[in-house]
Amino acid sequence: MAKENKTQPTAASVPEFLGALPKAQMREDGLALDAMMRRVTGYEPVLWSGIIGYGRFDYQYPTGRSGRWFGLGFAPRANALSVYLCLGDGQENFSPWLARLGKHKMGAGCLYLNRLSDVDLGVLEELLTEALTLNRANPVLTEVLE
Repeated sequence: MAKENKTQPTAASVPEFLGALPKAQMREDGLALDAMMRRVTGYEPVLWSGIIGYGRFDYQYPTGRSGRWFGLGFAPRANALSVYLCLGDGQENFSPWLARLGKHKMGAGCLYLNRLSDVDLGVLEELLTEALTLNRANPVLTEVLE
């Protein structure tokens, strides 16, 4: 039997989650990023086990593994904002935006920002829009319109 993802959508309040963040800068950045993600995706946020996700995609890998995930998301962590762009892809697709973004780190489909003031917010919004477009075009993912 396939193991279910540990990260699942919850009914917890996103505004309460953001309001309870211990650092004022993280709260401010979280609220600003929430507004940007709502604009880019057109979705209301859902708290997925500590990650704020926008939209829902079902995925099915050729191996048979399947599950659900969000289209875009972010998690305010102790030292950085983790911005979830895509499932498992690296930075190659995002190079034109990353070159203009500002101070950041990039992992496998995840962007790490110390604070929003370190980056160009216009470029970040363009990057998020491109990431969502790529997710919608990914044959492994199927957007669930609810």
